[in-house]
Order: sequence, then C-alpha cells, then structure tokens
Amino acid sequence: MASRLTRRAVDHPCDTVKVKNITVSLPDEVYRRARIKAAERGTSLSALVSDLLTAIASEQVDFERRKRLQTDVIASIREFRAGARLTREEIHGRAAVR
Repeated sequence: MASRLTRRAVDHPCDTVKVKNITVSLPDEVYRRARIKAAERGTSLSALVSDLLTAIASEQVDFERRKRLQTDVIASIREFRAGARLTREEIHGRAAVR
C-alpha cells in the first residue's frame, strides 16, 4: 500500500495526517450506487469510504474500552456466593405475608 501525507481541512485543520491509499474492487452497480450516494451527501466516494472505515475502527476502539472496563469490574469483585443472594420474599417485601 502506498502512503502519502495530506492535509484534511475538515478533520484536521492544523495537522498533517499520514494516510494510506487502498484499492477496492466492486461490482459496477455497487460502484455506481455508491457514487450517487456520495454525490447526494456532497462528498466524494473516497471520503464516503474513509468515513465508513473510520466509524468501524472507532466502534472497535469502543468495544475494547468496554471490554477492559468489564474485566476491571469483574476483577474488583472480591467474593461472590450464590447463597448470599436475597430470596424472592426479601426482594418483594413478602416476609409479612407468610
């Protein structure tokens, strides 16, 4: 993959961002519809694909963050016993009924 430096005025007004060029093979009809969708959004097909891949990459970062949080919470639980749970009666305040 070739890489190049470019200025992205919208995303990074003051920074030079290193980008990679990729080649994507699409059926003609998918390519045509994607170009139309990009035009409707006032952007290029390249920017549309870039935004989609950026969103996917962000989701993965969020998943990893949540997974680390889950691991930390589980590690913070010192002791858990199934028998230490409340009974149905205690949960629903039914002790007075019996």
